[in-house]
Amino acid sequence: MSEYRINDLAQVSGVSVRNIRVYQDRGLLPPPTIRGRTGWYSDEHLVRLNLISRMLERGYTFATISELLHAAHYGMKVEHVLRAAPKGGRLRNIKRAATITFTELKKTLGADERAISLSQKLGLLTKDGTHYAIRNPEVLEGAEALVKGGIDIDDLLERWVRVESDLTDVARSFVSIITGQYFDENLPDLGEAKLAKIAGLIQTVRPMAHEIVETTFSRALDNEISRAIGEATKYFEAKQHRAAGDGATAADPTEEDDR
Repeated sequence: MSEYRINDLAQVSGVSVRNIRVYQDRGLLPPPTIRGRTGWYSDEHLVRLNLISRMLERGYTFATISELLHAAHYGMKVEHVLRAAPKGGRLRNIKRAATITFTELKKTLGADERAISLSQKLGLLTKDGTHYAIRNPEVLEGAEALVKGGIDIDDLLERWVRVESDLTDVARSFVSIITGQYFDENLPDLGEAKLAKIAGLIQTVRPMAHEIVETTFSRALDNEISRAIGEATKYFEAKQHRAAGDGATAADPTEEDDR
């Protein structure tokens, strides 16, 4: 796999150094690998630059390109992007780089410094001077709705941390399907061709794993929601039945007196 300094990457891609840095700042291009004081780019960066250039030529905006690249990165299809399109919520109407103040976070989410720090670690917020850049308006809006419904923001964030840890294990499990087959300290040097094959297989695992996780989680979530609603319904029916029974019991002595 070829490696390029930023000037070399600009030359082979036809994209200026300035634009390469702009694409990085906007999250369209992954950062280079730093060795010493030099940033090194790979063929993957070159392919990504060529793709960005073609999409810009076709009139796509940076925002659209960002969503499509993000979807592709997680093995999603265009319909996934469209299905998850914003539906007009207050935070969903603002751009992803919109900012919010500590006072606003405290007012809307009841967030303290600990919660905000954890939100930064989870990638929900990024410090931007005296403000915080909102990296995911949809999640923040959902969190606000839950807080208004009486859910503690700390509890929500702690569950997010546990999910992140669980999904790291899930991701490791899928990748190990390939690495467990090919990576062995007793094996000879794999060579570039073999490593390229392994990288290709891992990329093949990505969309499959994403679809499995999404489908399985959706089914599990639907089952849990149905179970919870069923239990709640039984609880209230039992409560109403007991109330009706207590009412009938209280009325019996009166009926006997009337007779």
